[in-house]
Amino acid sequence: MTRLNTDPNIDAPDDFYAALLAAHEGKTDAESAAFNARLILVLANHIGDRDVLEAALAAAQ
Repeated sequence: MTRLNTDPNIDAPDDFYAALLAAHEGKTDAESAAFNARLILVLANHIGDRDVLEAALAAAQ
């Protein structure tokens, strides 16, 4: 099992945050929620490790 990494690990995090906000521009609340759901599923698929995903769910609580 791979451990959930909660340490800062994103290159240029402010740039990523700006890109994330830009991805939501012009979307309704429902469209933004659907985009977030798709993004979560894409990233979860990339991670792939069920234990890590469950640890992420717990951490997000």
